[in-house]
Amino acid sequence: MALAFLGKNAGMQNATALPPRLTAGPFTLDEAEAAGLSQSYLWNRIKVDGVSRGIYRPSDWNFELSAAARSLSVVSPGAWISHVTAARLHGACLPPWLADSNELHLSKPRHLPSVRRKGVIGHTVVAFDDEVEYVQGIRMSTRSRTWLDLARRLPVPELVCMGDELIRMPRPNFEGRDKPFTSLEALRKMIGRHKNLQGVVRAREALDLMRVGADSAPESLLRLAMLDAGIPEPELQVQLRPNDPFSPSADLGYRDRRVAMQYDGDHHGWVPV
Repeated sequence: MALAFLGKNAGMQNATALPPRLTAGPFTLDEAEAAGLSQSYLWNRIKVDGVSRGIYRPSDWNFELSAAARSLSVVSPGAWISHVTAARLHGACLPPWLADSNELHLSKPRHLPSVRRKGVIGHTVVAFDDEVEYVQGIRMSTRSRTWLDLARRLPVPELVCMGDELIRMPRPNFEGRDKPFTSLEALRKMIGRHKNLQGVVRAREALDLMRVGADSAPESLLRLAMLDAGIPEPELQVQLRPNDPFSPSADLGYRDRRVAMQYDGDHHGWVPV
């Protein structure tokens, strides 16, 4: 769905180069005019391709999701980047069949006209102010709202994986943060705001299966597979010596049965986190 951002050439036999500030990716007409280029000059003299209404790109630009999303956000006041696009820009835990998606999703509130741009998947939704944020200059849905939006598309196990990542306690030395992205309580409150949203029933089901302590999608999937097989739910991040901050720990286990399980291997991080 990002094919429109591949564009079609807007110029004739062009020889004029773009100003350096416009060469990194798609840009808007306003940005071109700020660089001293009129629309007619841009159309006839510069090596650019028309992408969508009010958006251009250098002819030799290779598609890059964040640059495309930034331009789309700039020319869409009141709207925000959402769904799979927001998940990828947030670096969220996605299954392999979506992890490399270049889909461009744009959400708008109901009082604005529907999205009508080639190559852009539009959504008309109800969203609260705290469900949309700016990330590196791009207006997009928050991690929590993105999780809820994807409930209509992701199967429950993959939704649990994405949710487990949101509520897990981070490792400050490696991640530069010491608090989870959100909590089960906050997600439950958000779900309560959107009782008629498509996928909300699946979101509730996933929420009941989410647990603090899973450090990767494979760990979450292993836990769910054990539950499906009728195996009692394991404890997560089981410390060999309880209350010892330097104690080694296992991903899952049963302390009373002296059983510990560790999910290891190069494929441990099969999704971007």
